[in-house]
Amino acid sequence: MQPKSLVLTALITLTPAATPALAQMDHSGHGLPASAAPMSHGMNDLGGLAGLSGKAFDRAYLSMMVAHHQGAVDMARAVQGRVKDPQVKAWVADVIREQTREIGEMNTWLKALGGADRQMQSAMAGDMRGMLTPLKTAQNPDRAFVQGMLPHHASALGMAGLALQKSSDPRVLKLSRDIIRAQADEMYAFRQWLTRRG
Repeated sequence: MQPKSLVLTALITLTPAATPALAQMDHSGHGLPASAAPMSHGMNDLGGLAGLSGKAFDRAYLSMMVAHHQGAVDMARAVQGRVKDPQVKAWVADVIREQTREIGEMNTWLKALGGADRQMQSAMAGDMRGMLTPLKTAQNPDRAFVQGMLPHHASALGMAGLALQKSSDPRVLKLSRDIIRAQADEMYAFRQWLTRRG
């Protein structure tokens, strides 16, 4: 099995019971302070998300994913114009373009579901602010962005994997599959980039 397939398999099988461990991971070894470890609240809300079904699940999931995507866009904008590596510049531009596009799609779908679940969205938005703070003052924005996107993407894969188990909406299922494919591939590329730089 290829390394990126192992990453994908491991993350798709994340269960709500496993996500608190992800939430409590110490990311200080990645150049981010442990206090910036993501998902201290929002990912724990996966337990509540897992208890939902039907349209209530889709509404809560999309609400969380909108905030999660917006967090990625904010992280990319925080380093845009400061990163120097051509590959990192491309990743920053891709995050802004693709996740902004998906936010628009999800907000359209949410209108038909009665609007965003503000409680779930707010919890996730709070976690995203915690991930953004270290990027604003990072001395090496290239490395900080790549390192910060690893746990950010990992949490998206956990949510998307749950959606593949729970949702019956074809749009939500396709979005979740696309998130898993794209972000697992990016995580693999991020690790390769970091490894090459020691």
